Amino acid sequence: MFIECVKNNGKPYLRLVRSVVTTSRKDPSKRYPYKKIEKSIGPLEKFDDGKPDYLKRLKQSFVDGKPLIKELEPFVGKSVVNEGASDMQLFKPGGAFIDLKCAAALILDKIFADVGLKALCAEIKHRDHIPFDLDGWLRLALFGRLLNPASKIATAKQAESYIYPLLGEENFSEYHVYDLLDALYENRQRILTRLNNKLTTEINRDTSILYYDVTNFFFEIDEPDPDVTDPNGDIVKKGLRKVGVSKENRKTPIVQMSLFLDNSGIPVGMEMFPGNTLDHLTAVPGFNNVLKPLNLKSRFIYIADRDICTGPIMCALTDAGNGYIISKSIRKSRDEFRSWILNQDDYTEISDNFKYKSKVIEVRVKDQDGNIRTIKQKSVVYWSRGFYERERAAHKSFLEFLDKLIKSPNSFRVTASQYYGLRKFLDKTVKNIKTGETINSSALRSQIDLKKVEEFTDLMGYYQIRTSEIDMPCTEIIDKYHGLNRIENQFAEMKGTLETRPIYVRTAEHIHAHLLLCTIALIMMRLIQRKITKAFPPAPDDKRQWTYGMSGQRIKEALQKFEVERTGDKIYRFRKPGDDLITILKAWGIELEERLYTQGELLRLKNSLSAF
Repeated sequence: MFIECVKNNGKPYLRLVRSVVTTSRKDPSKRYPYKKIEKSIGPLEKFDDGKPDYLKRLKQSFVDGKPLIKELEPFVGKSVVNEGASDMQLFKPGGAFIDLKCAAALILDKIFADVGLKALCAEIKHRDHIPFDLDGWLRLALFGRLLNPASKIATAKQAESYIYPLLGEENFSEYHVYDLLDALYENRQRILTRLNNKLTTEINRDTSILYYDVTNFFFEIDEPDPDVTDPNGDIVKKGLRKVGVSKENRKTPIVQMSLFLDNSGIPVGMEMFPGNTLDHLTAVPGFNNVLKPLNLKSRFIYIADRDICTGPIMCALTDAGNGYIISKSIRKSRDEFRSWILNQDDYTEISDNFKYKSKVIEVRVKDQDGNIRTIKQKSVVYWSRGFYERERAAHKSFLEFLDKLIKSPNSFRVTASQYYGLRKFLDKTVKNIKTGETINSSALRSQIDLKKVEEFTDLMGYYQIRTSEIDMPCTEIIDKYHGLNRIENQFAEMKGTLETRPIYVRTAEHIHAHLLLCTIALIMMRLIQRKITKAFPPAPDDKRQWTYGMSGQRIKEALQKFEVERTGDKIYRFRKPGDDLITILKAWGIELEERLYTQGELLRLKNSLSAF
């Protein structure tokens, strides 16, 4: 591996790449080198220390094993080669050629077949008269996303890097990868339905709880997509890539993606929205477009953040016989409700660190048709010392500033930005008529409502959950809601391990297909993690419900090293596995022997495996 500097939107951009050599499928004597991106590091200007020859020093520091950029430390010593060399080929003493191939396909192929994708590809290919190898291209795209995430064309060039060719077609064209995206988009609901049916049958998928959240992915483009309008100027179709509220605080156009997880943290479905779509506006379309077509057999409880679960989705869920659990802002609640929260009567104390109480209330909400409806909810309020300490730490500097202002208002001046933070503590019956960039703090002194300040600090550590499940025990409601943070872990896997963004395809159909492809890859990753936790279950006192056993990044790195040496005449020898790979192989019941294997033995090994 080595560091290179390329142009990205006209700016120098650093990335860590590995030189790879592939063999022509038609003529094995022909070999073609290309670069595989191991890690996108970032803009050069972000790291440049301003001293001469930074790029040269950075490259040398990586070779020396002491990289100037800390994020590169995990890659030190991993097949470091000079530019132009290849770590896909080795030479024995005496010059005999050894061809390294990725053996992870043995495991990934079995998952692909067992979740029903192999059979579904055959059905779609036959029904739609698809001329290219749909099965092979989908496997290539998924395996590449799990092992070596890259652009679509770069992924197409990985076809010959596996233990056996993934593509069986004669008329090979790397641009078939875009035909694959078309097929994925056109069959997106069939794919999600088939996956759900298989997982329900094989692992008794638990959809009694469905977690829902929204994230977004950025594009390396400067301008958003325009809206399509009719002659009257009315919007007929909204552009997809829009500037919105980016989760990563980027100013470039984004696209919104919603995701459903089952009670085991395995994705159920996804939907895509324009980048400027507010989170709560995705809820009803997500329910209608993803969950309804799946025709889930049992009632489920929908769990989402308070910014997502508003009146329309609450009514849609309960009208369909389902339920919900959401969080609700305490500080935006009415005065009498906040007083009830602070009243210490009726709290059940579990310990000095945790207490809770609840009551059934009636609230008025708007359904998706705009009608006002009165519904019953159970409000569960709890206080957690851990939550309290985090809130205190988050507001520490502001609380210290507020204390100084109250005690000594004439000792310093209040800036406009500080005034903005103070507004919620001001008595609105008194107005400050002064204007300007700074405001005299003594003029503010009489406006500060000390009762509001006291209530603000008194409410620290309290949290409220609302639910349609009136009869469910409070502790169960709290436990179920806390599972919601696991969906953030899956978004992190998509953005990190699977490198879903930035997205380089352009059309709405291809973008949707790309996100679907990454979701399927995430399902496959979760099944590997499930296999590990089944083989090596957590200790009985481990209260983590979703112990994955091994992170997605570690699994990816381990499977990258699952390699065989092909020495000719279809004879193979496995390379010595590392600790993580040994764990994965043991979970799958694979024990590698230090001997030569025939191609037939490898195929029998693959067929003996089970994804579940």
